[in-house]
Amino acid sequence: MRNLLLLGALVLASACIQAPPALQTANVLAVGSSEGSVIALEPGEDPLVYLASGMDARTLEELAVLAPNVQFVTGLSGAEGLARASEFHGADARLLTPEFLEAATNLRWVQSWSAGVDRYLDLDGLIQNKDIVLTNMQGIHGPVIAEHVMALLLSLSRDLPAFHEAQQASIWDRNAGSGQRALAGSTLCVVGMGGIGTEVARRAFGFDMRVLATVRTPRKAPAYVHEIGIAEDTERFLAESDVVVICLPLTPETRGMFNAELLAKMKPNSILINIARGAIVDSNALLAALESGHIAAAGLDVTDPEPLPSSHGLWVRDDVLITPHTAGAATLTGIRRDILFVENIRRFGAGKGLLNVVDKAAGY
Repeated sequence: MRNLLLLGALVLASACIQAPPALQTANVLAVGSSEGSVIALEPGEDPLVYLASGMDARTLEELAVLAPNVQFVTGLSGAEGLARASEFHGADARLLTPEFLEAATNLRWVQSWSAGVDRYLDLDGLIQNKDIVLTNMQGIHGPVIAEHVMALLLSLSRDLPAFHEAQQASIWDRNAGSGQRALAGSTLCVVGMGGIGTEVARRAFGFDMRVLATVRTPRKAPAYVHEIGIAEDTERFLAESDVVVICLPLTPETRGMFNAELLAKMKPNSILINIARGAIVDSNALLAALESGHIAAAGLDVTDPEPLPSSHGLWVRDDVLITPHTAGAATLTGIRRDILFVENIRRFGAGKGLLNVVDKAAGY
């Protein structure tokens, strides 16, 4: 953690959660901001105890200033954590097991360190327990992942891999690529405009693209989105879109959503980009759509299965770019994650509503 964590948390608190516009522009403190129900614990004489997977001395010093009534326990083995489970009021989601949840009778808050919480949906002791608030890192990765989306899209639309291959051979070949396309004037659809999808939409608008987006519940379209729809509008949007970017959470409803039937609904010669979860797209169906020429190209930061087997046909295609689930990796992401965690710790200690509360029934 860094010295700016105290400043970041104080900024969030003083600005009523939303970071000021200047900081949003800087993309440093504009973290997720959905405030959830007040945690079912009031500060008292006894400290609240949080089980962490790891925390250095400097971080503990900073947190002691913001949340003096929160005690942190780190470095426990699985067996030690289980033996002391009833002591903890908060915990790092990475440490959860069914046995721990059964024994953690005082647990009221769990912090996920990822935006997606699909890995926790089968933990009945967490999902079914209404006394436990689950928070995630939604929105934290948005700017960096959106940049990754645009990097994939620009590489594919400008056929940069082909020119790079010519460069490696020291060949000046203006015809190395199979043809470049412009983003300006084309249509991009964000399927699932949450925190990450919003950042993708902003950047696509900046490239003079017409932006369509689907959301969970109807709402007014922001200035950078031409039209917002709900799940029922997905097929219509796909048929209009030159680029489709998947930003959905993985839930029972979205698993395998982009199968052969839905891929066939996409506009011919369009580009598919998936930075969400690999299991949302049927890899074999995608390969078939590329082989048939219906889909022009794909940019994949996630695959199903993951890692993608070395024998899979997606690896060897010139019209596919694959990165190994690294879209969110950047120093900025770590800074934003730390700031959100510190602010939630402050709120936890004060008995206030936490940021980024997950709807456990919906799965995000």
